[in-house]
Amino acid sequence: MIHPTALIDPAAELAEDVQVGPFTVIGPDVKIGAGTVIESHVVIKGPTTIGKNNRIFQFASVGEECQDKKYKGEPTRLEIGDDNVIRESVTIHRGTIQDNSLTKIGSRNLLMAYVHVAHDCIVGDDCIFANNASIAGHAQVGNGVILGGMTGVHQFCKIGSYAMTSGCSFVIKDIPAYVMVSGNPAHARSMNFEGMKRRGWSKETIASLRTAYKVLYRQGLTQEQAVAEMEAMDASPELQILIDSLKASERGITR
Repeated sequence: MIHPTALIDPAAELAEDVQVGPFTVIGPDVKIGAGTVIESHVVIKGPTTIGKNNRIFQFASVGEECQDKKYKGEPTRLEIGDDNVIRESVTIHRGTIQDNSLTKIGSRNLLMAYVHVAHDCIVGDDCIFANNASIAGHAQVGNGVILGGMTGVHQFCKIGSYAMTSGCSFVIKDIPAYVMVSGNPAHARSMNFEGMKRRGWSKETIASLRTAYKVLYRQGLTQEQAVAEMEAMDASPELQILIDSLKASERGITR
């Protein structure tokens, strides 16, 4: 299961069935769960915890020190959940003590080649980051988010669940849940209604979110006024996700 040319620190903790390819380097303070496959030429540093059934492709750098000049070698952490696919040359950095000392990635995510996840980022579940997408420090990404290729996300931005960016988008403000954006800088275009249909959401739920989009973007309301009007609607759990993402925004939303 472990190639003889791999270098694994004795202090690393690997489940019995973890596979490690040639010339991979795994440092101390690294824990890797059952069923995970690490291909060749991967570097994993700790403190890092990686869950079950992940696959990490060649030349990925996972758990490296961050590129923040304030970082002075403190023992910050990286946590990765289960069933993620991390493709070639992805870079994922640990956190800083200026935040929560933690970078965290959930489960069932696909990070395509050359994706960068910076220090202190929080990524949810079931996301797809296409090639060369990068999220800067302290960014927060919800569940089911799709970042188009070469998307750049500014530090401290929050991207709500099920939002989507087109290729080469530059995100400098928060994106509410479900909203599709494109451009440099990114502007709101619509909601990911097709994605809602594929997830099997009811026509009533989709119609409610379509109305909410018009309230937010088509009636000339402030963000606070739009939230108040949405809260007066028949609130479904899906609509509440949108409302919560608007309330959590601190940078202002992409318009």
